[in-house]
Amino acid sequence: MDAAGDICSITFSERVRIFTHDYLTYCNFLEKPTTTPDVTSKKLYSSMISSSQLLEDFLDFHGAKNNTDWYFFRELTAAVRHLSLAAYSQKHILNRLIFYDLVDMENFKKEGENTFEFLACSLKKLVPVIIDEARRLRIPIPQDSINIADYPEVVTSELLEYNIDDENKDQQKESIVSIASEFIRITKSLELYRFYQPHDMEGIHALVPDKINEVEIRRFEMLVHNLQSSFDTYVIHGGFRFGNRKLKQLRGNFSAVFHLFQIMGRLLHFYERHLYEAGYKNIYKQARDRLASLVDAELLLDRTVNYGLYYACHFLNTGTKLAVEILNENIERGSITVGIPVKLGFHARPSLLVAKIVQHFGGEVEMCVGEDRFDASSVLDIQWAGGKIQKEGLKEVTFKGDLRALKDIKILASVNYGEDTMGKGVPLPRELTYLK
Repeated sequence: MDAAGDICSITFSERVRIFTHDYLTYCNFLEKPTTTPDVTSKKLYSSMISSSQLLEDFLDFHGAKNNTDWYFFRELTAAVRHLSLAAYSQKHILNRLIFYDLVDMENFKKEGENTFEFLACSLKKLVPVIIDEARRLRIPIPQDSINIADYPEVVTSELLEYNIDDENKDQQKESIVSIASEFIRITKSLELYRFYQPHDMEGIHALVPDKINEVEIRRFEMLVHNLQSSFDTYVIHGGFRFGNRKLKQLRGNFSAVFHLFQIMGRLLHFYERHLYEAGYKNIYKQARDRLASLVDAELLLDRTVNYGLYYACHFLNTGTKLAVEILNENIERGSITVGIPVKLGFHARPSLLVAKIVQHFGGEVEMCVGEDRFDASSVLDIQWAGGKIQKEGLKEVTFKGDLRALKDIKILASVNYGEDTMGKGVPLPRELTYLK
C-alpha cells in the first residue's frame, strides 16, 4: 500500500491519540500545583490555542457535536480555546502597557491583572475534568509535560538598538486626519454603553446578550483593527519610542481598545454559546451546567463588562480628546460664504444639519457673524448666531475651519439647508446621505 493509503487507514482511535497529544501535554503542565498564573506566558497560550483549535476541528469533522459520548469533551476543548485566546490578548495588554502611555494606567493594570488571573485559574479548573474525560473516552494520556524554560515570556530587559527613524517626514497628513476622524466616530457610536460605576449583575444581565453580544463587539473590534492597520501603514512605520508623542499616545489608546474588544468577543462567544441558558435540554443542558460549575459565569460577565467594556469606552473617550487635538493640527482649513436659510433662518432643522456635518468630520468649524464666532458643531451656538443674523438682517454667513466640512455645508446651503421655503424637509443630495 502507498503512503496515501497508509494515512487513510489510520483508525479514529489512533487519530484521536495524535490530535490530543499536544493538547493533553499542555493540560498536564497546567494541572501541576506549581503552574500559577505568573509562570504562564503568551507562548504557552499560543500553543494551547493552536492545539485546542486543531482538536476541535478534528472532533467537529467526526460529529462530536452530535454524539453523547464525545459532546462534553468537545465543549471542554472549545472552552480551552476561547479562554486561551482571551488570556493571550490580556497577557499582550499587560506586556505592552509600558508603551501605551495611557491615562489611569495604575487602575487599568490592576483590573487587567485580576482579569488575567480569572482566565488562568478558569483554565486550571478545567484541566482535571479534561483529563478525566479523556480517560473515560480511552484516550491515552501523555506521560510527559512541557519544560517551562521552553515557554518564556516575550518581555525582557534587553531591547534591540533603535536605529530606524519614524519622524514626521514619513507621516501623511491626510491619513492622520482620516484616522483621527474615524476614531471620534467610533467613540460616538459607543456612547450608549458608556458608564462610570461598575454594573451589578442585574445591570449586566440587562446588557448581555440583548445589547452587548459577540456580534456587536466583533463589529467594533473590526472597526478599531482597521484603524490600527491604517495607522501602522500610513502614519508610523517603525517603533513607538521616539517621535510625535501625541500620535503614539493615540495609537496606544486604540491598541488597548482593540485588544479589549478581542477579549470581550472571546468571552461573549463562550458565554453565549456554552454558558447562557437558551432553552437547551438533555445532553446540551448537562454540558452547560457542568461547564458553569467550572467557569464562574457571573465573574466572566463581570470581567467582560466592568473591565472590558468599561475600559474600552474609557480609552475611546480619553483618546478622543487627543484625536480632536491631532485632527485640528492637521486639517486643511478654508472659508466659505453661503446664504441664510430662506424665510425661516437658522431654526432647529438647518442648525441641526450643519452641526451634524461638523460633528461627522470632527474638525473645528466656526460660524462667523461680524466680529462674533460661534461653534458650528453646536446646535445651540448656531441658533444663537441665527438670532443675531435675523436681528441684523444679514443674507449671508461665513464658515471657517475644516475644509472637508465646509464642502458639505456648501452643498447643504445649495438646497436651502434641506427644506423648502415653508420649512418642510426636502430630500438631501447623495453626498449628504450620512445625515439621515
